[in-house]
Amino acid sequence: MYLVIAEQILMLAGIVVFLVSLGMYVLRSGDFKSILVFWQATIEFSKREFIINRVGLSMMVAAVLVRFFNYFIA
Repeated sequence: MYLVIAEQILMLAGIVVFLVSLGMYVLRSGDFKSILVFWQATIEFSKREFIINRVGLSMMVAAVLVRFFNYFIA
C-alpha cells in the first residue's frame, strides 16, 4: 500500500522537477526551440540545471522500479 503511494509521489515529483529544470533553461537562454526538438541534443544546461534535470529523471526511474517491485515481488 505504501509503495503504491510512494510510486505515484515519486513519478509526479520527478515530472515536476524535470519540468522545472527545462523551465530554468528556457528562462536563462530564451531558447524554447531546443526544448521542442529535444532529440537533436542542442540543449546546453548549466551545472545547476543539469543536476536538477538528473534528479527529476532519477525520481521517475525510481518510480518505475517501485512499480516493477510491486508487480513482480510484492
